[in-house]
Amino acid sequence: MAKIKQEDILAFLEEATILELNELVKAVEEKFGVSAAAPVAVAAAAPAEDGAAASGPSEVTILLKEVGQQKIAVIKAVKEATGLSLMEAKTIVDAVTPDAPGTIKENVKIEEADAIKEAVVAAGGVVEYK
Repeated sequence: MAKIKQEDILAFLEEATILELNELVKAVEEKFGVSAAAPVAVAAAAPAEDGAAASGPSEVTILLKEVGQQKIAVIKAVKEATGLSLMEAKTIVDAVTPDAPGTIKENVKIEEADAIKEAVVAAGGVVEYK
């Protein structure tokens, strides 16, 4: 077996998608019989002023900041993420300017927002949460 260098591992981690990283963590957990979850005692010891504030927002608004070079692919990704018609998705994408990002979806759970962000970024767009 060829020896893998630390630089190669770091390069993979920098370029991997969230889904790929999740699969890698699961594979490591299974192979070595470990868990990536924090121990309960450590989590309980952390001071929590407000449950929602300590863990971050539970819902976010997804904003399209930039369209990029692949406008059609971004329109399709927005259409799939929102369930809007092609024309409605195109209207959102066309309205994006550097000073005025377009709202893709409001009040979305973090898990769903991450999946939408991944799809739009893969299509060439730039996304942020508000």
